[in-house]
Amino acid sequence: MKPLRREDLYTLEAYARLRTQFRSRVMAHKRRRVVPVGPHVTLHFEDRLTIQYQIQEMLRIERIFEPEAIQEELDAYNPLIPDGSDWRATMMIEYPDPEERHRRLRELVGIEERVWVRVGEHSPIWAMADEDLERDTGEKTSAVHFLRFPLPQAVRRDALAGATVAMGIDHPAYRHQTGPLPEEQRQALVTDLEVEGEGPPQ
Repeated sequence: MKPLRREDLYTLEAYARLRTQFRSRVMAHKRRRVVPVGPHVTLHFEDRLTIQYQIQEMLRIERIFEPEAIQEELDAYNPLIPDGSDWRATMMIEYPDPEERHRRLRELVGIEERVWVRVGEHSPIWAMADEDLERDTGEKTSAVHFLRFPLPQAVRRDALAGATVAMGIDHPAYRHQTGPLPEEQRQALVTDLEVEGEGPPQ
């Protein structure tokens, strides 16, 4: 997927007019790209549309309209858009009770390194976590992580051909897996993938 440019974004005025309709479209799109793994972790798989929405909301909230400031937001968010060879996800660790959340984040140190995806009969592929910055203090993990799953060409080809997709977490304090994903979710995720020389899926 191509990175977003300033020309791809709505102005603040245009976004104010279109926000309700645009948000409804994005929420429907995002629902097919959210994968719970156990009761307390959710993977939100990002793409160009989900990242545009995040940027538009940031610009709206912060009332950002200067070209240089808009470019700073693009530079911060564009790395979350998959490039055709991987899946990229925001990982959310959610415990409603603050005391339990604090305790569990201490128990879950390193969990972001123990997330995997598996396509068909291929070996699991482990996440590359938080390449933008360090989010683990050594004493506790963060409630939000950014993950990238680099997929070899053979894995991408099988995913595009219809192979099942499963995901899981293998951490001493949190072992859960999900899958095969429902077909609607699987199809939503494989639209992120390309195979060299074959172009993106139609």
